[in-house]
Amino acid sequence: LVFGRLQQQALKASLAEHFGEQVPVELAMTYGEPSMETAGKALRDAGVDRILVLPLYPQFSRSTTAAVFDRLAQALKPCPHLPELRLIRDYHDHPAYIDALANSVRDHWARHGGARGKLLMSYHGIPQRYADNGDPYPLHCETTSRLVAEALGLGEDEWFMSYQSRFGREEWLKPYTDETMKSLPAQGIKSVQVVCPGFSADCLETIEE
Repeated sequence: LVFGRLQQQALKASLAEHFGEQVPVELAMTYGEPSMETAGKALRDAGVDRILVLPLYPQFSRSTTAAVFDRLAQALKPCPHLPELRLIRDYHDHPAYIDALANSVRDHWARHGGARGKLLMSYHGIPQRYADNGDPYPLHCETTSRLVAEALGLGEDEWFMSYQSRFGREEWLKPYTDETMKSLPAQGIKSVQVVCPGFSADCLETIEE
């Protein structure tokens, strides 16, 4: 929530500087507070007639990005005149996003020095059946990983990717992060650095994973 508020304030200041006027910027969570309903009411009270929705998920999935749009649309239903809704669907390959990821890795290398080891990019997982039914999420994750590796000048043997956070009995996207990590010593890999590009702000869930 701390990082979310800082992002909200920074975006509001940037938009004001760009447009020369204040643009309402609300922070909302699909599950939690401030809720979509709270944000929707604040925007209705501000009299807005157009809303641009920016889900903080760089890679699209129907379980995340689509859920944001559906929840906000539901929250706005009490409004007598529904505002125009536009959705930023994803930005998994946007140059500014790739640069931000690459720079965060470079900063880490600079701070810690020494051997870099292999770079593991670990993403939040989704059930495999979602991908089988056409969800583009794994393709977006693969594209992000490839572009970050290219930006860092990494060879194919210097990075890899995996998926964390599976639960339940069904198959989720593979390779699994925990099983990948356990397999590294047998491959002679003694140093690995992990970055999680799946969210624009850390939360307790992703830190625990």
